[in-house]
Amino acid sequence: MRIFAFNGDADGLCALQQLRLAEDFEPAELITGPKRRTTLLTGVSAGAGDEVTVLDVSFHANRDGVQRLLAAGARVRYFDHHHAGQLPGHERLEAHIDLSPSTCTSVIVNRYLDSKYQAWAAVGAYGDNLAETGRSLNNTPELEKLGVLLNYNSYGESEDDLFFPPAELHRRLAAHADPLDFIQDDAYHRLASGYAEDMQRARDLRPVAARQHAAVYVLPDASWARRASGALANRLARAAPGRAHAMLSPNSAGGMQVSVRAPAARPSGAAALCLDYATGGGREAAAGINHLPMDSVGDFTDRFIRYFDRDSTG
Repeated sequence: MRIFAFNGDADGLCALQQLRLAEDFEPAELITGPKRRTTLLTGVSAGAGDEVTVLDVSFHANRDGVQRLLAAGARVRYFDHHHAGQLPGHERLEAHIDLSPSTCTSVIVNRYLDSKYQAWAAVGAYGDNLAETGRSLNNTPELEKLGVLLNYNSYGESEDDLFFPPAELHRRLAAHADPLDFIQDDAYHRLASGYAEDMQRARDLRPVAARQHAAVYVLPDASWARRASGALANRLARAAPGRAHAMLSPNSAGGMQVSVRAPAARPSGAAALCLDYATGGGREAAAGINHLPMDSVGDFTDRFIRYFDRDSTG
């Protein structure tokens, strides 16, 4: 049995698409969900003779699951660029992890496959807000827009907030060896129109706290705002590369879900800040907190501002 556990964002989808084109692994069991569903190996069952491939979720967050699967006799392949912690040495663990701020999982898979499907790696990089990396792979504006739209679809507290569940979106992408062909799919047009509408709604949002190098936004409790949060954070980061941004969205647990973008001009510190919180994680340039209690919002806002509002030379 082959199992693929992948982040439901552009990077996870494009990493999976490259492996699907290279390995033709259908049928396979798919484990995924919205972008913030990161502990994907919880409940996954596999043993001797099975292979589990994990894409674009933190090894640190899935450590217990990996160790459980290895103990059961499964083989685990791991491709990622988020905080990992110490990797266990095991003959059935194949880890491809690169924490460089200019890389993403799609780029790591692209290297693994000797650039056989580089256009898809570019889409993943664009979706992860790594425009320079994307352009170095394939400088095509249509691929950049596709990456933004695939990533936009991944943001939400549950799949009810999304236009397409990531597993369904993967099945639609799977039919296209060339990502430009997917632009003719009805799914692409639905995402494009939804993105335009949601970003139009977001045009009047203003920060609740701001300094020269840091700004915090609180979004309304609505599906459109949860969908737009990541794309809006990326757009703000590109528009003000010297400023860090935090987007706070109400969640059903009575707290806030947080997206953090370090300044594009010095893409570091996001993971270190978020990992100090129980449900935090991510990478140097972009990170988040799945649940920030309401009584911690004020403290987080103050800390975020202090953490990033410093001289740009660090």
